Amino acid sequence: MFQYIMKRLIAMVITLWFIITLTFFLMHSIPGSPFNEERATSEAVQRNLESFYNLDKPLYVQYGSYLKSVVTLDFGPSIKKPSQSVNDMLGRGFPVSFELGIVTLLVAVFSGITLGVIAALRHNGFLDYFAMSIAVLGISIPNFVLATFLIQQLAVKVEIFPVATWSSPMHMVLPTLALATGPMAIIARLTRSSMLEVLTQDYIRTARAKGLSPVKIVFRHALRNALLPVVTVLGTLAASILTGTFVIEKIFAIPGMGKYFVESINTRDYPVIMGTTVFYSAILIIMLFLVDIAYGILDPRIKLHKKEGS
Repeated sequence: MFQYIMKRLIAMVITLWFIITLTFFLMHSIPGSPFNEERATSEAVQRNLESFYNLDKPLYVQYGSYLKSVVTLDFGPSIKKPSQSVNDMLGRGFPVSFELGIVTLLVAVFSGITLGVIAALRHNGFLDYFAMSIAVLGISIPNFVLATFLIQQLAVKVEIFPVATWSSPMHMVLPTLALATGPMAIIARLTRSSMLEVLTQDYIRTARAKGLSPVKIVFRHALRNALLPVVTVLGTLAASILTGTFVIEKIFAIPGMGKYFVESINTRDYPVIMGTTVFYSAILIIMLFLVDIAYGILDPRIKLHKKEGS
């Protein structure tokens, strides 16, 4: 177990380094400078600004400096907002994205598993078709289209929910629905197909022959094994949701990570772009690592020490 964790940690560091390197060189391959749009700024001032942010130095020197900043977890000041550091922006944006993400994840997981189980237990029945119809709609409709529809119908026409602010639980309802629908649909379809397969296994038939109640058979024996495919995609879904879906945050004017990332792309704010990319990538890698650990917990047949010898 220890050796497996150490191998994974080393692989995580290498993966993060590769992402950092790729993002750095792709970003700097774009022609121009973040200060080119400052028309009112003289060339001398632009040169001073580039010198202050080390943008006038050779690329390998900038790369080395940035690797040092990543190791020390100090991403420096924003170019477009020099009074604010990237760390401060992440400190303000991530809690908001995390709060919205946790609620969205809980809604998506609970509703998706519920729909999937109901559809499997009522296979080829009305509830099965109804649940899968909802899942198909959830997958088919992009979240930004759904978000616009929800704002139009429930915030503008009916005026039930507020938008464009972030100060009460009511403000979380519409963005949560827009964000949770897609993951919910994916989880529901995976749960249904996995449950249908598990319910045909010999140990389920044995449990029925012993006279166990349907509730015990479903929740104690079938659901645990049926959740393995869900756990597989849950790491990626959780990382994406918890770090903030940029388009949805922009549509609902939510002051999360998406706000800073979109603004940094538009203004070519290198430190903010790199800081949010590194932060997002680290969250994603950690989530995928936790998924592997969860495999061994959900299914005792999966032994991590066997992977060590492979």
